[in-house]
Amino acid sequence: MGFDYSPPKYAQVVAEIKRRIESGEYAPGSLLPSEHQLVESFGVSRPTIVKSLSALRQDGWIETQQGKGSFVRGRPALAGAERTRPAQGILELPETQLSGSLIQAGVKLAPAYVTTLLGLDQGARAFLRQRLLADDGDPVELASLWLPLELAKGTDFASPDLLGESIRHHLQARKKVRLDHAVERISARKPTGEEAGLLGVAADAPVLNVIVTAYDAKGLPVHVTDIVLPGDRHEIHDAYPFT
Repeated sequence: MGFDYSPPKYAQVVAEIKRRIESGEYAPGSLLPSEHQLVESFGVSRPTIVKSLSALRQDGWIETQQGKGSFVRGRPALAGAERTRPAQGILELPETQLSGSLIQAGVKLAPAYVTTLLGLDQGARAFLRQRLLADDGDPVELASLWLPLELAKGTDFASPDLLGESIRHHLQARKKVRLDHAVERISARKPTGEEAGLLGVAADAPVLNVIVTAYDAKGLPVHVTDIVLPGDRHEIHDAYPFT
């Protein structure tokens, strides 16, 4: 079954900024326009610009210096093939910079795949923090963060307010946990009834399910991030060298 694909607004902003860099409009070494100027230029929300800059920074197009702004680096290696890592923004950006709302935060019966990935007993409870992310008002991602109960204690993950720091930095500050690497699994399926309602998609519409397990330096699982993406609003890209 075919379906029309329209890139989300942040991806359109990323593509245009790359075009401006390659054309020389934004020359290497120059200061990129401020977030406020980019909001005005593209006619999108600030969270959309923040997400766009994060993607450009991850792929090496720009670098950000605290208190100075973002500087153009130029076209990086492998720039012709884009990478999309849905979970990276969820873990690396402050919640307040991601447009959306908090759906729930509390102790829940963990599904079997979560207990398996976290090394918990089957039927165990875990802590869930679930957010619905939007792109200029349209729901585009349902992100569920699962943590062992002991790890959630002493954090602000139960707060009804969006956090002013990233998930990764919050865990590092509150629990002295440093993430080392992540393992990502992507599959396609139909949404559950709850997912379809939150994302505003049909019950038989395809969704992409990205499940990322984060590990510490000892190889022990720290948390699981489960992201559901409407299939007609996202594409997954990757790039890698031949060795």
